[in-house]
Amino acid sequence: RECLEQERLMDVRYRLQRVPGGRVALPVLEEKLSQLRLPPEMPCELLRIQDPVPSRAARRRSPAQRLRDELRRLLAASWAEELERDVPHSWQRHGDLVLLGEDSFRAAPWARLGSALWDTVAAALGARRVARRGRVMPDGMRTPSVTLLLGQHGWVEHVDNGIRYTFDVTKCMFSPGNITEKLRVASLPCSGEVLVDLYAGIGYFTLPFLVHAGAAFVHACEWNSHAVEALHRTLVLNGVRDRCHIHSGDSRQLQLRDVADRVNLGLLPSSEQGWPVACRVLKKDTGGVLHIHHNVETLPVPAMPQPAVLPAERGSPEAAGPGTEAQRPTENGGEETPGGRLRPEWQRWAEATATRIQGLLAELHGRPWRTSVLHIEAVKSYAPHVHHLVLDLECRPVLP
Repeated sequence: RECLEQERLMDVRYRLQRVPGGRVALPVLEEKLSQLRLPPEMPCELLRIQDPVPSRAARRRSPAQRLRDELRRLLAASWAEELERDVPHSWQRHGDLVLLGEDSFRAAPWARLGSALWDTVAAALGARRVARRGRVMPDGMRTPSVTLLLGQHGWVEHVDNGIRYTFDVTKCMFSPGNITEKLRVASLPCSGEVLVDLYAGIGYFTLPFLVHAGAAFVHACEWNSHAVEALHRTLVLNGVRDRCHIHSGDSRQLQLRDVADRVNLGLLPSSEQGWPVACRVLKKDTGGVLHIHHNVETLPVPAMPQPAVLPAERGSPEAAGPGTEAQRPTENGGEETPGGRLRPEWQRWAEATATRIQGLLAELHGRPWRTSVLHIEAVKSYAPHVHHLVLDLECRPVLP
């Protein structure tokens, strides 16, 4: 063992093992067998073990470390430190498929490995299929540019907050960054309500409204045919197909009127083109709530000490009174935290949006309406100084 370790021939991924005949098997790197030079007084023979026992160090390795170790072994003498930047530190996992970032394995030496590279990546990460992201296509549908590297098809199943989503990764995107908003939507009191989701996609918000929030019925609008197919399958998977009608096509041409207690407008960077439709589908006699997504630019300001505040108990946004917020996110080192103050830019955007919607409703129905800001939710930083916000806006007709 000392001899092997001195010559760096030991395969540290595996333990020494006792084998029949009172012998001990020492793990040796296969690609370095030709360098093995043991003294004559050391009788030995080559033995192949089908299932070697992993060493303790190997069991402690992270998936990223395991991937690098396997790639070094695959490349052997061809391994170069500059290849490190092409090896991913993170990836998305959807069932038995791993989705690599667009900058993974782009250098020429990787291409020469052919299918052996993807077999190694899959084995190291415990997957059966491998795909790689490209740039999102500027086609208005956020169609992903994804290449399937190992496997026969791109259909996957992803479980999120107890909801089973299914989609083709080569045709549709999944946005794990919106999990906080999906959890918030799932907690809203929607029992008995009819909801219109103007930009349904594969069902990011349609499913939480149906499965967890208790919506009686959802009209889901989507113009991407691949997303429509995925949404249909996902509704069936979760047993809620009979409580949803899919409207395939441009939501601006939606013919529904006077049906919704609640409308979701989950489009970025702005859902403004959907505001007139949202006003038309709201119930004209009782109104309802709009969930308006928008990217709002926030000017950088120097950090200032914040007065101590008691964190408010978080409840449903509708529990707050008109003109108040159930939770007030703020910026703290670039992150929003509950219990702070709203940024002025966020408040101005919310008030301007409320005024616009109020005017659209009054023009549509020929009578005055009242709009109230229930809640402003900071979902995430979308880009430097740009935040993805959601405005919960209550809209009610003014009774004579």
